[in-house]
Amino acid sequence: MFNKDRWKEILEVLTSNVWRTIFTAFGVCWGIFILIVLLAAGKGLENGIKKDFGDIATNTMFMWTRSTTRAYEGLPKGRSFEFRTSDVQAIQDNVPNLRFISPRNQLSGFRSGGNNVVRGIRTGSYNIYGDYPEIINQDPMTVTSGRFINYNDINEKRKVAVIGRGIKSDLYEKGEDVLGTYIKIQGVNFMVIGTYKKNSNDGDGEEAQKEIFVPFTSFSQAFNRGEEVGWMAITAHDGHSISVLKEDIVGEMKKRHKVHPEDNRAIGYFDLYEQYNRVESLFGALKAVAYIVGIMVLLSGIIGVSNIMLIVVKERTKEIGIRRALGESPWSIKLQILMESIFLTIISGMTGIILGSLVIYGINSLLDSVGPVDMFLNPSVSVGVVSGALMILMISGLLAGFIPANSAIRVRPIEALRTE
Repeated sequence: MFNKDRWKEILEVLTSNVWRTIFTAFGVCWGIFILIVLLAAGKGLENGIKKDFGDIATNTMFMWTRSTTRAYEGLPKGRSFEFRTSDVQAIQDNVPNLRFISPRNQLSGFRSGGNNVVRGIRTGSYNIYGDYPEIINQDPMTVTSGRFINYNDINEKRKVAVIGRGIKSDLYEKGEDVLGTYIKIQGVNFMVIGTYKKNSNDGDGEEAQKEIFVPFTSFSQAFNRGEEVGWMAITAHDGHSISVLKEDIVGEMKKRHKVHPEDNRAIGYFDLYEQYNRVESLFGALKAVAYIVGIMVLLSGIIGVSNIMLIVVKERTKEIGIRRALGESPWSIKLQILMESIFLTIISGMTGIILGSLVIYGINSLLDSVGPVDMFLNPSVSVGVVSGALMILMISGLLAGFIPANSAIRVRPIEALRTE
């Protein structure tokens, strides 16, 4: 296979009609190029959509209360009710395989138009959350200084706060140390014990950096919430879908608050895991379409290679007859044709891979220069995809040369020598 004369012959055959070889190779090159670019574009779109989920734990649901739509057990339709802190323990006791249950309360301010935080002569309008320490695992953030709230803060109802870097910019001088300082939230003083930042590139990126987290217990005490829970963030253990467990969770809450079992509006929820799976399914389908389109275009190129190799065999009929008459084995002739086909296919395919890689590199460079683009981020293909493409090329080369090779060894030496 690595005979020098054989490879010399392959090059002579492919260069004897340069333009025919180029046009034949173009089909394979274009097919691989389309496959690589389509997969990279799909990955870029997938990255752009998934960035909206940020680092949040995707196996999570959020649950809140609304008015009832059915009368039940003597209670009227249209009744309002609230979750209580005892509901958290009830869910923990009656629904297995849950990793985190975080009750939350909130004071809205970012879009409300009224300033609810004061420091000295500076004021601002921000979202304030009363939380438990587990929330940092469900809505991840990077603590840039100090610390996050802990259970000592919860148990002792400490009036402490963790603020975002956006709030630090609004209420503090540049370079000023924020730890140990006080901010006033709706007239109540809270000491700043930490700052955070979130990796958020979506439309609410500014809002994500302008939030304040305080202990759930001190929030309830300071703002007269008692045992009330505004809403909950609930995360299941890995390997257990929150989409499956949510029926048990909602059912438990309906039972505790005397909500009709068929009242589907009284308890609202958002299943992040279900939404994430829809996105995964969508991009799985897009990837399949990219493979189908790319392989179909590649197949047309392979057919072209096969047709050209048939023409080459026809043109070399007399040569093949002479080689057979001189004693060359059918397998040697077959190997020669297969190698020519594989060599042409791999060279043209590698050219397509290189061109596709250059296009992807150019797009990424453009995105780096103009900044992030909504719904499109870092188009790329994995090493596995490139390896798969190379495997496809090798198999395609064999298939393209198989019929011409069989045609070559069927040539009878006497008939071939008579061919003009």
